[in-house]
Amino acid sequence: MVLDSASVNSMKSTFSVLNPIRPQDVRNRSFLEGSVLGNGALLGAEELDRYFPDRRVGIFIATWNMQGEKGLPANLDDLLLPTDSEFAQDFYIIGIQEGCPDRREWEIRLQETLGPYYVMLYAASHGVLYLTVFVRRDLIWFCSGHYMIVLVKLHNITYFTGDTKVYERILDYNKIIEALALPKGLPDTNPYRSIASDVTTRFDEVFWFGDFNFRLSKDRLGVESIMNQTAAGDMGPLLQHDQLSKEMKDGSIFKGFQEAPIHFLPTYKFDIGCDIYDTTSKQRTPSYTDRILFRNRQVDDIKVVKYTSCSSIKTSDHRPVIGVFQVKLRPGRDNIPLGAGQFDRSLYLEGIKRRITRELKRREAMKNQSSSTICSIS
Repeated sequence: MVLDSASVNSMKSTFSVLNPIRPQDVRNRSFLEGSVLGNGALLGAEELDRYFPDRRVGIFIATWNMQGEKGLPANLDDLLLPTDSEFAQDFYIIGIQEGCPDRREWEIRLQETLGPYYVMLYAASHGVLYLTVFVRRDLIWFCSGHYMIVLVKLHNITYFTGDTKVYERILDYNKIIEALALPKGLPDTNPYRSIASDVTTRFDEVFWFGDFNFRLSKDRLGVESIMNQTAAGDMGPLLQHDQLSKEMKDGSIFKGFQEAPIHFLPTYKFDIGCDIYDTTSKQRTPSYTDRILFRNRQVDDIKVVKYTSCSSIKTSDHRPVIGVFQVKLRPGRDNIPLGAGQFDRSLYLEGIKRRITRELKRREAMKNQSSSTICSIS
């Protein structure tokens, strides 16, 4: 019997919301010895078209220097789930510098905010640098093993007018690149385009984000004067003095990487709890220290949806920076181990428990408020 598309759709609606699997596909499929139709891919072209017809996934990236604060923001919805976004994303990747003392509490808060649709796929830390990766729960079976999580924060360097420390930051970057290493058994999926001295070139798409500590090469009064004269969203006059942009243009750092246009104000350095830049005796110059860069092999493999800062998070002297991207997918390879659907189950349960508790408290508060209201009819 041959099933046409109408029959397949009928089966799908009758038995499940999932696509039906034919017996011959079950017979032919082996993750160890080939994939659907024997095309040699972990996620074959046929499956890729079935589950990802656009051949893209949505990735949300946030980077934030938390300044080591013990007190976390009361609500992380504005950071992870801004109201001006039409859809939530498939992946949420959050990088923290100078993180709070209780890393586990931070991860639970992230899970509580993202709720039951998402699970923590992976987390890593290096001192007070934290990196957390959440994925839509129904996508965990498409994820392979984890090979490299890079946590980077270029050394803190005090800023002076006419900063001479840029060269040291470039040296920091080069040292990091040279020190990166991958497991010996990891296959190179594109050896003709990779560079032995830079392991990041072995990947189709790479994101590099964090507190890079590059500054604006202009004094405080000069920067404030430009900000006062700048039209809303037009940061070009400020970025003419941005150290990182200049060094990238000169090719001395982050070769091959690019950055989305910046239309937000400098994210450093604020007085805690308000929108006023540094009023201490140091009077630090506002700067774009917090950045998200990306590199792809093919043009348009990474499409920028949003690049902005989160101005409502004010518990640190840095504002978080967020980026939303649409990233191209390609069939994987069977010689890359699967992640086997693993995620942090205990974190998931604790986060959902807190989410339920929070909702119950909110409803109780609304109920009490409603019952205490006195209405008069004249």
